[in-house]
Amino acid sequence: MTNATATAARPARKDLIKAFVASLSGTSLEWYDFAAYSVASALVFGQLFFPSHDPLSGTLLAFSTYAVGYISRPLGGFVFGRLGDVLGRKQVLVITLLITGISTVLIGLLPTHDQVGALGAVLLVVLRFAQGVGIGGEWGGAVLLSSEYGSDEHRGFWASAAQIGPPAGNLLANGVLAGLAAGLTSEQFMSWGWRVAFLLSAVLVIFGLWIRVKLEETPVFREIQHKGEQAGAPVREVLTQEPRALIAGILSRVGPDVLYALFTVFVLTYATQQLDMPKSWAVTGVMLGSSLQLFLMPLAGALSDRFGRRRVYAVGAVGGLVWPFVFFPLVGGGSAGLLIVGVIVGLIWHALMYGPQAAFIAEQFSPALRATGASLAYTLAGIIGGALAPLLFTSLYAYFDTWVAPACYLAATCVVTLIGLWLSRTATPAGSR
Repeated sequence: MTNATATAARPARKDLIKAFVASLSGTSLEWYDFAAYSVASALVFGQLFFPSHDPLSGTLLAFSTYAVGYISRPLGGFVFGRLGDVLGRKQVLVITLLITGISTVLIGLLPTHDQVGALGAVLLVVLRFAQGVGIGGEWGGAVLLSSEYGSDEHRGFWASAAQIGPPAGNLLANGVLAGLAAGLTSEQFMSWGWRVAFLLSAVLVIFGLWIRVKLEETPVFREIQHKGEQAGAPVREVLTQEPRALIAGILSRVGPDVLYALFTVFVLTYATQQLDMPKSWAVTGVMLGSSLQLFLMPLAGALSDRFGRRRVYAVGAVGGLVWPFVFFPLVGGGSAGLLIVGVIVGLIWHALMYGPQAAFIAEQFSPALRATGASLAYTLAGIIGGALAPLLFTSLYAYFDTWVAPACYLAATCVVTLIGLWLSRTATPAGSR
């Protein structure tokens, strides 16, 4: 090993902390953008962009645009995952941050259906598509940014930086929207208040860029460059050389995506439209659960370093499989306390899967293909998992008129995740860091 390689393999702790913060801040920003859209889909977009005499129909249409953000992710995964293995992790993360942030600001400036008719909905879908492209390219690079600065023994903990982004962003988005809703009249919130949450993304983009531009490339990629081992066609090589790793990564993500969609998106609609509860009750549960996840996800990542990724992941999957059959009867009586507790427990099961997930998926692939493989697994899973989940939850409940249908759907996706864990590698591939 050369001196340059040895130095790259042992980064200073301050650089590791900087990478952790850069990964966390960037994914938090991008998931703030994504979560703001998710909450707005449940609460306002149906009325503003998809007006209908039937509130459920408007919500279904709003959730259809929510799905676009997942469907577009593979494009971001293909393009930016490949660039992450060819050009490096850092450059890609700056570009994806700009794409998502600018798209979100523009959503805050969109004219509604009353102002421009169907054009407003079309523009909303286009910007949602761009959001998804940015998120699809972000995750793989953000995971590697933090995990490739750390050691093999603690990769689960350091890689969890990217995983904290969704609850942090979700907490911030719900907090901003809840604060606006509480401080404004209903007319003011529907007229212009919701836009503030999207426009605030501009401030967060500036902060995220400041952090990321100052960071160096990861030690692992510098070593790959030093040895001249960059992949020539990383997408093709992942598909032909590491297909089992890709399948395992995809399947392992399905359950967590669907579970998260139920307890952060569908629960808002279910509580308000089916149980006639105030919006604030469901939002409070989501915010408290997300707050707890900020600590649970790195803890779950650390536990996976000690007890194994698959074991910790599987505990969360089994809990997610069982919990909906407890949750729906629990909240049927209309109790605010039980609703909040039910959402929090649901997000605990999610944290046990999501905390180790970054390291788990990254370890399925060899270093030279890791950005591409992780990005493809993440984004392709989103199509069959999170993209359709809110729409399917709403449709299944409307068709069967019982909570059992969406509960069975979630349980089935957790079984899919357990199959993905069974197919996965049991240890880090030889030669990876």
